[in-house]
Amino acid sequence: MDFQIFASLPASDIDRARAWYERSLGVTPMMTAPDDGALFYMVGDSGFILYPSQFAGSNQATAAGLAVKDFDGAMASLKAAGVTFEEYDFGEDLRTVDGIATMGDGRRSAWFKDSEGNILGLSENPLE
Repeated sequence: MDFQIFASLPASDIDRARAWYERSLGVTPMMTAPDDGALFYMVGDSGFILYPSQFAGSNQATAAGLAVKDFDGAMASLKAAGVTFEEYDFGEDLRTVDGIATMGDGRRSAWFKDSEGNILGLSENPLE
């Protein structure tokens, strides 16, 4: 198969979400849907949609992940933009320290919430 996959993220307040993504991740939509105001983003070969929904923030798992080459730099940039990283303690399976979990392969991951309560993951790029 030849296709791209992208995340679909709900937003209870699409204007607030747009402002958060612009401020925190530095991205702007490439297109706005004329019918419901959904926002379409492209970042490299990846994309995501922010769409109006009353169910924003109800997913308790990671909704989308950001794979980065410079993990420390990305965390610092996000913190400077006001992003707060989550702390998790799932025993031996997963535990964060100062917002960072070291995975079994040694790569680091961290999680944060967007303005709508969607959980986003930040990971050292597994393809590097």
